[in-house]
Amino acid sequence: MLAAIRRRWLREKLSDPRYAFLFDEVAGELVSLDCETTSLDADRAELLSIAAVKIVGHRVLTSSAFSVLVRPERRPEADSVKIHGLRPRDVEHGVAPAKALAALLDFVGGRPLVGYYLEYDLAVLGRYLRPLIGIGLPNRAIEISARYYDYKARQHPGAHVDLSWAPLLADLKVPALARHDALNDAITAALAYQALAARGFG
Repeated sequence: MLAAIRRRWLREKLSDPRYAFLFDEVAGELVSLDCETTSLDADRAELLSIAAVKIVGHRVLTSSAFSVLVRPERRPEADSVKIHGLRPRDVEHGVAPAKALAALLDFVGGRPLVGYYLEYDLAVLGRYLRPLIGIGLPNRAIEISARYYDYKARQHPGAHVDLSWAPLLADLKVPALARHDALNDAITAALAYQALAARGFG
């Protein structure tokens, strides 16, 4: 009920009618999403790269994945570069944020979104999107860590659940691709989602 009210409110706030398709959920398809940014503070982080991959049934469509480098306003600082490896020269010729986001919206459409600590990515993307279309992404969000918690809590009620990425993947027997690469992280999250779905927590 609350989700339906929120979607109705977001639809009213949408300032660009070209993106009304974001409210048309695509049956049987999802999109795993990840962003690399200049900071872990969602209120000031700048986008450096965005990647997304579609999940259709039991398949992760890596051959048609979305991946783009984004040109930030400020040069990435050394601490940021150490995490994701994206140097100033790597992103200085990246796509302008508005162009990158328009392409992302076309790729995602109304598909539900999957991710690991997805709330952060959606907060950063929302900060960029609201001046452009009036709202952040209205898509239904599926949080991997929450689904994994539910899965483990069903197995061992009341036990501590380690939600960090490496133990989660090892427990689900999902191959761990190199971290802090947006496309690798999006693919890995998609595989984790499928592993949970196979256990009844999709």
